[in-house]
Amino acid sequence: MRSWLNNIQWCPGCWDTLIIGAIKKAFAELGIESHNRVVVSGVWCSWKASQYIDGYAAETLHGRTLPFATWVKLAQPELTVMAMWWDWDWYGIWVGHFIHACKRDLNITYLVFDNETYALTTGQASPTTPVWAKTKTTPNWNTSIPFDPIWVAKQAWCKFAKTAESWKFAELKETIKEAIQHDGFSLVNIYQACPSFKRW
Repeated sequence: MRSWLNNIQWCPGCWDTLIIGAIKKAFAELGIESHNRVVVSGVWCSWKASQYIDGYAAETLHGRTLPFATWVKLAQPELTVMAMWWDWDWYGIWVGHFIHACKRDLNITYLVFDNETYALTTGQASPTTPVWAKTKTTPNWNTSIPFDPIWVAKQAWCKFAKTAESWKFAELKETIKEAIQHDGFSLVNIYQACPSFKRW
């Protein structure tokens, strides 16, 4: 059988592979079998994540990851439901879905792949881009204060909101396990590099 790493469609060196590895390890260590879980992703780079994890999966419409995951959890509450997306949409265009998912507090694990840039569209500033960063849309420097997802989640009554770093594999895996085991909506904002377009 070919390794899932042989079929990766991300840029060479993409840190998404570490996140996927941590998710797979977390599921294995918690004993959550493939028929008891659903992984929901969206479009752009992160949408491929669900392709690399055994079990039920859905690649949803642009910006509809959390609404779809909500529907799955309501329809099949016994399933472990995980949703994933990138910083640039969930903390920007679709932030309303994020806030209301926090308020509903359904038992969904939400992972955000935060590389602080619009990577797939070649490196524009995102809601989490640091103030001093130079990007395609901020060639001198970014002047917008970055979005703080943990603070916003807590203001929306999210009881589990943590950060993790993709390069600290063991800690990332343990944080994902904690999030899965939390009874309610859980956010893990995962900081990661982007070898193609993140220049800071």
